Amino acid sequence: MKYFSVVMYLLRERKQFLEEIREGVKLKSKIFGLLISSTVFFAIYGAILGASSTWMQCLVSAIKLPALYLLTLIICFPTLYFFNVMFGSKRTFEQYLTLLMTAMAMISILLFGFAPVSLFFLISSTDYTFFLLLNIAIMAITGFLGISFFYQGMQSLSEEDGEGKEIRLNILRFWLGLYAFVGTQLGWTLRPFFGSPGKAFELFRNRESNFYLSVWDSLRHIGGF
Repeated sequence: MKYFSVVMYLLRERKQFLEEIREGVKLKSKIFGLLISSTVFFAIYGAILGASSTWMQCLVSAIKLPALYLLTLIICFPTLYFFNVMFGSKRTFEQYLTLLMTAMAMISILLFGFAPVSLFFLISSTDYTFFLLLNIAIMAITGFLGISFFYQGMQSLSEEDGEGKEIRLNILRFWLGLYAFVGTQLGWTLRPFFGSPGKAFELFRNRESNFYLSVWDSLRHIGGF
């Protein structure tokens, strides 16, 4: 339970939590606690997504969803860190990693908060396309809120690093777009998370089309076009 106490501290004292990151207080324990707790929250939400299909999909999605967010972080983190150091940041590797893990944990907490809503529509609705779009919308909203928190945290970290601050801010804006693009593409590569009712279990699907065209087709289906 000590790992989840880090999350509770984050929720109750967000400003103090960010201040401790800025001062380098107990960063390793924060990283580990955020990693464990966010993995659990993502796994629970992933299991609900996969429950729209078979029990095997439920189990696999509980593994895939935490992997999606963690792999996105691993892929994008070096770009964020090295470009900021190149343009004058004095912050350490651990400080940047802790802040990014904090944003990921915030997303997982928000998804966990939406889990009862997703479960309700899973049980009460038979429209698979609606359930899919609902959860895509939830993941988009929680992702936006988590990244907004990260943006604020990055500004807080940069307060004492005057040199190159404006350049780093522009880099951060570009990086946030890169992070979103990598995340959606990686999610498309790792699919299915939901599984299609009535179809055989698939661990991965063939790489075809793209995420955005798939969402558009689903919206057209809902609208009856």
